[in-house]
Amino acid sequence: MIILAIESSCDDTCVAILKDKELLSNVVSSQTEFHNKYGGVMPELASRLHVEKITYVIKEALNKANVSFDANGDSYY
Repeated sequence: MIILAIESSCDDTCVAILKDKELLSNVVSSQTEFHNKYGGVMPELASRLHVEKITYVIKEALNKANVSFDANGDSYY
């Protein structure tokens, strides 16, 4: 079984790909540097950055794991 795991904390957008119990890829897009100039996490800006980054993070994780999904949701390894 292949699992695509998505996690978004207040300032990170992360995607991992696992096959059975093996970690195939783990990609993190951090917003820390962006929020540092404001002295802390700005929730509205963080949510917008998650929306902007999630597609790129998923694509990078899939590429690193050498996995793709078709329109039916079937995965290929």
